[in-house]
Amino acid sequence: MRFQCLLCLLLAGLVFGQARPPAPPPVAGAKAEQNVSAAPDKAPEVKVGPDDTVITLKGFCADATQQGDACKTAITRAQFEKLAEALQPNMPPAIRRQLAAAYSSMLRMSTAAEKRGLDKGPAFEEKMNFARMQILSQELRRALQEDSGKVTDADIEDYYKKNEVLYEQATFARIIIPREKQIVPSTAKPKAGATASTKTSAPQPPTEAQRKAAAEAMTKVAASLRARAVQGEDPDKLQKAAYVAAGLTGNPPSTKMEKVRRSTLPANHQAVMDLKPGEVSEVISDANSGSYIYKLVSKETLTLDDAKVKMEIRNLLSSQRYRDSMQGFQGNVELNDAYFGPVRNPAMPQPPRGARLPASKDKDEDDPD
Repeated sequence: MRFQCLLCLLLAGLVFGQARPPAPPPVAGAKAEQNVSAAPDKAPEVKVGPDDTVITLKGFCADATQQGDACKTAITRAQFEKLAEALQPNMPPAIRRQLAAAYSSMLRMSTAAEKRGLDKGPAFEEKMNFARMQILSQELRRALQEDSGKVTDADIEDYYKKNEVLYEQATFARIIIPREKQIVPSTAKPKAGATASTKTSAPQPPTEAQRKAAAEAMTKVAASLRARAVQGEDPDKLQKAAYVAAGLTGNPPSTKMEKVRRSTLPANHQAVMDLKPGEVSEVISDANSGSYIYKLVSKETLTLDDAKVKMEIRNLLSSQRYRDSMQGFQGNVELNDAYFGPVRNPAMPQPPRGARLPASKDKDEDDPD
């Protein structure tokens, strides 16, 4: 994780990394010279040495005999940066300012707490032990991330050779056939003797038989469109025909798909990457969305000369290694349900405060014997 756990605790409630709002667009017709002159000048760089004071706490000092202006605590740049770098290397200036404010307050409060003896007792020791475990865990995560990121060019080349098929990139013409033909809602016939106000009835929902027939009709349309695609008809023309057959009046989607990778396709569509240019796939049916027909236009294989491919493989290997290294620290834990309670479904609402979960009946209670 980018932010250390301790930093999250230290800066709780503060907004991290606030982005500077973009500059408003120039007024139409304004001269270029005006826009340039309106840009704010950069603030002059202030050089602060490592022994220079960057935080001064007035009225706070270790020597109780000092009073007034003499009682103050100075924190140098070197001292503050030692803390900042430990919490988050290369901390942005905006976050450093927030850290400085939070640290100044915590330094005063923690000193007052020690004077009250709040650092004594078993509860404090347990919290300190837990905080130590948190920090150590975060340090281990950081170390494992660094180790996982040590991916060599040989590692990248080896992965590419074993998975070259994943770096094929294709252009397709894809025809989408809606799952069902549109069904015109029917209205129930008014009963004899009905008044004028009751003669109009609400449209009736389609029956199961009607929906089945509508789906079968589009299945036949899909087979017909594929046969026409094999004969070389224009995919855009076939896409329009699919929408007309389905009774849809809107504009059909574009059939063109560019820079398609195997990993970007649904699992049951990935076989189309094995087509040859000009070939048409079989009809691919999805129960919820309809049917699809692909025609491969062109295909190429991305090489390791492409910097994006190298970076993609590097990030992939790094992530895999990190997940593998974390695997041994997760799971394989048994919790006593009699103490912790049964596992709850996250979608289930929490029980009212004070309410008890119903106890499960033992077999002996259900069995009269």
